[in-house]
Amino acid sequence: QVQLVESGGGLVQAGGSLRLSCSASGRAFSSYAMAWFRQAPGKVREFVATITGSGASTYYKDSVKGRFTISRDNAENTVSLQMNSLKPEDTAVYYCAARFGPKVFLATGRDANYWGQGTQVTVSS
Repeated sequence: QVQLVESGGGLVQAGGSLRLSCSASGRAFSSYAMAWFRQAPGKVREFVATITGSGASTYYKDSVKGRFTISRDNAENTVSLQMNSLKPEDTAVYYCAARFGPKVFLATGRDANYWGQGTQVTVSS
C-alpha cells in the first residue's frame, strides 16, 4: 500500500512559478513510476508529466515542455513538479499518481495504482 500526499499548490500570477511536491509512504518507492495529472473545472483529467522509478527518464505533455520539470528523490520518497512561466490555462487540481514498475512510464490514469488527494493550482491573468 502506498499513500501519496501532495503539497505546494496555491495562487500565482501568470508568468510566475510554483513547486509541487508529493510525499509517498510505503517501501520500494523506486519501484514505482510517478506522474502528475491535472483536472480543470468541467474538463477531464489529463496527463502532465511522468518519471521512471530510477529517475533516468521523463516524459511531458507537449504544452508544458520547457516550462515544467518533474524530478524525484528516492531517498526521501518524494516527487516534485517545478512549474515555471505559468499560464491561466494551467489552472487545475494537480494529482500525484504511482504505477508499479521500475522501467515504465505512467501516462494514462487507468494505469495508476495509487492517487493523491490533489492540490489546487490557480494562475491569475
